[in-house]
Amino acid sequence: MASLTSVGILGSTGSIGTQALDVVASCPDRFSVVALGAHRSVELLVDQARRFRPAVVAVGDATVAREVASLLPAGTELLVGDEGMAVAAGMAEVCVNGVVGFAGLAVTVAALSAGRRLALANKESIIAGAPVVAEARATPGAEIVPVDSEHGAVHQCLRAGERNEVARLLLTASGGPFRGRSAPELAAVRVDEALAHPTWSMGPKITVDSSTLMNKGLEVIEAHELFGIPYDRIDVVVHPQSIVHSMVEFTDGSTVAQLSRPDMRLPIGYALGYPARLPVPYGTLDWATVPHLDFEPPDRTTFRCLDLAYAAGRAGDLAPAWLNAANEVAVAAFLDKRLNWGSIAEVVEGTMERYPAGAAGTRRTMADVLDADARARAAASALVAAREGGG
Repeated sequence: MASLTSVGILGSTGSIGTQALDVVASCPDRFSVVALGAHRSVELLVDQARRFRPAVVAVGDATVAREVASLLPAGTELLVGDEGMAVAAGMAEVCVNGVVGFAGLAVTVAALSAGRRLALANKESIIAGAPVVAEARATPGAEIVPVDSEHGAVHQCLRAGERNEVARLLLTASGGPFRGRSAPELAAVRVDEALAHPTWSMGPKITVDSSTLMNKGLEVIEAHELFGIPYDRIDVVVHPQSIVHSMVEFTDGSTVAQLSRPDMRLPIGYALGYPARLPVPYGTLDWATVPHLDFEPPDRTTFRCLDLAYAAGRAGDLAPAWLNAANEVAVAAFLDKRLNWGSIAEVVEGTMERYPAGAAGTRRTMADVLDADARARAAASALVAAREGGG
């Protein structure tokens, strides 16, 4: 009998983490959970630990950790803080990084530096931390299999040909809840409207990013970093049905696409089992009832975040880190009802205008990335405060 693949799930209480545990539970003869990690959500984290009996549970928040300590099952060790999360990330053969936002960078670097397979759902880490992530990826045994539905689709499509045969990557976007609406129509949209995604159920930050198309812009940068395809050969096409998850066009004119119902457990399972496929059919389509498949270009005038992301990606160096930090600050302000939806792009653009371009070819360290993140957050926060104050 084949041995079980050990799995660590960081961000286990979030949308990706809970679905990853669903996948593990559906294949008990393939996977074993050895590490769980979260920053908060005590009750759910403890329930997960009691169900899956991991060797370790990592808690990022030290205050929460004290509460968790007395509730863990016997034999499960508690790790605390960012260091604890990083240790947990390197323990398993496959690490699922479902941590939200820039906070996931340390998990990404730790898993790759330990020579593990990283099932990456935290796009921000490879975008903001590209210089240090690239170095960690060079560790023997390290590999990234993306969990984002679009990049998981590209990963699957690329198995149909050689890398030098790729003409274009086409990332599909649902268009979010505001597809077809103009900027004036969106001037006063509410938070609950931005969170009403038409096809996916996701966390609030990524759902707002989908509404501005920043999520797709970040995915363009991620695709460039993951697959090494130049930006002028990565295109975005709006596909409201969310059935075609992405496509790869090859040099002979053939286009290979990955299709399924919207179900994040499919790319999660693909990343956990790679190169084998799991026997559980997540996202299976009933072809007799599949609606027509529509495609259209994105509205880059109304949804300006897409081109801001392309510009940051092309600038390279620490520009994507600035972009990501500015967007996180702006989205948080919108969710807190301190910033209107249209000002998200304005804050990001204003922050990028303050980006101090570095010297080409400079070798970057984690300290450089953290400093860039902090400086961009300060600049973005000032812009948000100016808008709150009427400035």
